Amino acid sequence: MALPKNLKNLLHHRTIIWLALTAYAIAIAVMCFTPQPKLFDSIHTPNIIMWGRLRLLLIPFNTIVSMTKAVSLFELFWFTLQNVMNMLLLFPLVFLLHFLTDKWHGYRKSFVLGLFISLTIEVTQLLLDLAIDANRVFEIDDIWTNALGALIAYFVYRYVKMKFVR
Repeated sequence: MALPKNLKNLLHHRTIIWLALTAYAIAIAVMCFTPQPKLFDSIHTPNIIMWGRLRLLLIPFNTIVSMTKAVSLFELFWFTLQNVMNMLLLFPLVFLLHFLTDKWHGYRKSFVLGLFISLTIEVTQLLLDLAIDANRVFEIDDIWTNALGALIAYFVYRYVKMKFVR
């Protein structure tokens, strides 16, 4: 028995979304869990606490709090760029996830999903530093900026769904 055309299209689109979601999840794993080369040792991020091999940045809004500690315009740009990139990190993942399930629909649920994923990433990075000295930093700002990106993804999903998906 042949599938109706609209059901075939739906299954095709879901497959493409699943493939994109899987590929992006792998990309996140590579970005977040492989050892970070010491390429940026010349950039000093203020307020990092060294505790053995662990690097912790526990000051919320560190970029804003530490703006005056940047020794160059490039450092200030770098600190700001890190926050922007963290907002973008989970955006594609959460955006695609919304097309596959309505379990996380709602701005609170999307934000909590972002918090959960981000906290999982940060704790895993701590464990990796304990195990193999991956040169990672546990940052409080990463958690809230990733969650903010997940929240933005939800609002963009709603807009796209309203405007383009029938």
